Amino acid sequence: MKSKAARKLIPYFYTTPAMVVMFILVIYPIFFSIYISFTNMNMYHWKKYNLIGFDNYIRVLTSLDGEFYAVVLRTIIWTVINLVIQVSIAMGLALLLNIKELKFKGIMRTLLILPWAVPSYISALIWKGMFNHDFGIINILLSKLGLSKIPWLTSPVYGMAASIIANVWLAVPFMMIVCLGALQSIDHTYYEAADIDGATGFHKFFYITMPLIKPALVPAVILTSFVTFKQFDIIYLMTNGLGGKTDVVMTYAYNKAFTSSNYSLSSAFSVIIFFILLGLTILNMRLTKADKEV
Repeated sequence: MKSKAARKLIPYFYTTPAMVVMFILVIYPIFFSIYISFTNMNMYHWKKYNLIGFDNYIRVLTSLDGEFYAVVLRTIIWTVINLVIQVSIAMGLALLLNIKELKFKGIMRTLLILPWAVPSYISALIWKGMFNHDFGIINILLSKLGLSKIPWLTSPVYGMAASIIANVWLAVPFMMIVCLGALQSIDHTYYEAADIDGATGFHKFFYITMPLIKPALVPAVILTSFVTFKQFDIIYLMTNGLGGKTDVVMTYAYNKAFTSSNYSLSSAFSVIIFFILLGLTILNMRLTKADKEV
């Protein structure tokens, strides 16, 4: 019979491989990034570098052109616009699919979920081809309608618009599933009682539907907001930042590290964003009481 002490070690034996992998892939890179943010390391002097204290953080926060604040503000705007459009479209589709009399709901649901099953980088490259100025299907259709072609991938404004369209196409299925699941969990007796009282569709939506799906919708919106805030592949593959004009926080940090070859400055920027997201996560947990025991 195994001793009591040996039995206590069994859980650690099973979890050690996973903890080692987590340390190598997650914990070590985080602490190494924090370390090099206090150095002057770059691509050409990655073996010979010096500790320079908080100089990189000061450069990020006090840059003369306000680049850091412009990127953060652009990322916030990007996140808000995406969320508003995603939730609006997803809610509309969910309400449509929740209609009992609707035919071919299974086929429609499968087609609407399909974008979520396609890898994001493939979708981004497909959309990039569709937005091509000379050969993209979107500009070809505009030309056939007698409209001028739009520089989707070379203009900062249109580049952001094209990226938002591609990101919404990818993200709507997840939000739609959440909304549809929440709608199907509502007891129909609420609506029957509202019909007896003479309530309109507007009143039923805002006084019955929205309050009852809120517990499911709010966590999904918060999760999506974090994912959108940290979005990289759509912006990078669609516009590659357009020289910083369409950069969000993740593409900005990447370009600073691998285009400008400034590892330390990029790390300082990433650490600042990490603490911003950490603060927002803690605030979210406090507001939703996710840190409380059930």
